[in-house]
Amino acid sequence: MTNLDPERQKKAKELSRINHRLYWLDMAIGLGAMLLLVLTDLSLNLRAALDVNRWLQIPAYAAVVFGSIMVLTFPLTVYSGYIFPKRFGLSPQSLKSWLWDRIKGGLLGAIIGLPILLLVYYLLANFPGTWWLFAWGAIVAVSVLMAIILPVFLIRVFFKLKPLNDQELNNRINSLADKTGARVKGVFTIDYSSKSTGANAFVAGLGGTRRIVLTDTMIQQYTPQEIEVVLAHELGHHVHWDVPKGILITSLLTLVELYLAYLFLKWVIPHTNFSGIDDVAALPLLAIVFGTVAFISRPALNWNSRRIEADADRFSIAVTRDLPSFESAMVRLTDQNLSDAEPSAWEKALFYSHPPFPERVRLARATMSKLGASSN
Repeated sequence: MTNLDPERQKKAKELSRINHRLYWLDMAIGLGAMLLLVLTDLSLNLRAALDVNRWLQIPAYAAVVFGSIMVLTFPLTVYSGYIFPKRFGLSPQSLKSWLWDRIKGGLLGAIIGLPILLLVYYLLANFPGTWWLFAWGAIVAVSVLMAIILPVFLIRVFFKLKPLNDQELNNRINSLADKTGARVKGVFTIDYSSKSTGANAFVAGLGGTRRIVLTDTMIQQYTPQEIEVVLAHELGHHVHWDVPKGILITSLLTLVELYLAYLFLKWVIPHTNFSGIDDVAALPLLAIVFGTVAFISRPALNWNSRRIEADADRFSIAVTRDLPSFESAMVRLTDQNLSDAEPSAWEKALFYSHPPFPERVRLARATMSKLGASSN
């Protein structure tokens, strides 16, 4: 079973084109707003209008600026996150439920981001030469903490997380985990069908918080063998220490971003009307630096992610030796999630963190062939 549904792939390509256009438009609006703020007196005027205590002024300024951008881009968010998934049959979620998820996501972002922002500005004011290094340490600590608490708290914010009731499947999955040497806290399921018609499975958390999580859509629509090869892939990430490695890579990129921001502010601030590097009116400059570095590094990060995912596919085949189930699972996932199986080179570079379908199948077959040859 390696033939994709032509109609589903036609829809996948159409949806992909739409989402990519919305991505570019969203990025243009955000960048345009940041440039407008710093190339005119708008940012300075906003800071002057927010004539309050400095530690109230910083969150107030951020709320006005980023809140305004969220309002400007909200129609795009609705189209990409609600209208088009509904139109293409990818979501049964009501508008009320979808909006509530966006509100919860925004609140979580503020709860996590605001203390970091205040810390950065404290460091800018008190450690102008080394603020970027101290800020990096704090951000890394938050990243590790988030990786640990994700399965304990954050998943429950958006989904109902409960132990898997299917004892036979539970035993099968735990046996697979034991076979791979990946210790897990348990096997859980989430009510994914309330928000999406897609399917997924993942292993979340680090150390004692590591949990296997299956969507109810995968349990209902996939065979135990297909679920096993998908989870073998996910367990491969933990056997290969991909989560800590990912945190390390992200941390190094953050360090580069912060250092470039330090150099940029040191160079540009004397040529502006900002009072110093700790002037909240210069916040859009930081956003421009971070956004630019993130965009430039995106192809390299995606390439590395595809390499990691390919290694996890090899691991899955090596552990299960079940090529037919791997191929059928890839067909189901690609069609069900409306993933474009054959993206262009630039689409793959910018948007694909996983290898496209044909590459995954070829790799799996080559891996199985090598395993067969080595066992003879």
